[in-house]
Amino acid sequence: MAKQTEETFFGIDVSKNHLDLAQWGIEEVLRHDNDATGIATLVEIMSTKTAVTLIVVEASGGFEQVMVTELAAASLPIVVVNPTRVRNFARAKGQVAKTDKIDAQMIASFAQAVRPEVRTLKTQDQQLIKALVTRRRQLIDMQTAEKNRHTTVNPELRPRLEKHLDWLATELAEIEEDLNDWINKNAQWREKRTSLESVPGVGQVTSFTLLAELPELGTLSRQKIAALVGLAPFNRDSGCSRGRRHIFGGRSDVRSVLYMAALSGIRYNPVLKAFYDRLIAKGKLPKVALTACMRKLLTILNAIVRDGSAWISA
Repeated sequence: MAKQTEETFFGIDVSKNHLDLAQWGIEEVLRHDNDATGIATLVEIMSTKTAVTLIVVEASGGFEQVMVTELAAASLPIVVVNPTRVRNFARAKGQVAKTDKIDAQMIASFAQAVRPEVRTLKTQDQQLIKALVTRRRQLIDMQTAEKNRHTTVNPELRPRLEKHLDWLATELAEIEEDLNDWINKNAQWREKRTSLESVPGVGQVTSFTLLAELPELGTLSRQKIAALVGLAPFNRDSGCSRGRRHIFGGRSDVRSVLYMAALSGIRYNPVLKAFYDRLIAKGKLPKVALTACMRKLLTILNAIVRDGSAWISA
């Protein structure tokens, strides 16, 4: 029997072939195919529900993207969450068994208990930029792996490896050309990119990644944007013990480019260099000081995008 409540929470477990829909407080789980017909049916069902408070779905390697886009287009409150959060929630409740039906019910329970914040989803153009940035990263990973094999590969196979390296270089150049074209076609992105790259230490790769992976840049406070990226330090204290602060979670791809940008920044950006030197003089470990520089750089970029301004050198 359904629980009497004015709020309704839904969880959707996504696989390559199926979408399992559960409502918090109701045992029945509905299954639909993860195709155009199944998604259209799901959107129709959800659109007829009254007072839909929240729909939660786990990130599922891209299998959820079309469904999420369609639900968002229907003005439904959909949130995509990290599967680890739901799994930890399940463990806390003592739920060890795992099936599609159980997962859907657990996601719905997570939605009701945790109520993750609904954020504006990426537009189709943003999704394309993200796909291009992801593909670029994959090509660089393949390029690095092939270069590492170059000295150990059998000499008879080296021409094949070099041929593949040439193909990767060509493909990488075409991907970067596509990225530049798409960004230049959009006035807002073009202005953001100009603002971002005006900051010493921030180059093309960093701006590409921030545009694709962090559309919230410029819309949140410095504390919230740092937490979203995973640069807000967490306490590790217990009783009288005071542990070191650690960063955790967030968007690892964004952190990776900020790390490289901060490394460059502590050499060429006068603000970051002075900040880093000041922390080192106070006895901070280089890694701690560099992480603080990443957070400061993110704060600077957030303010620049928010204000629509550019870097002003001291």
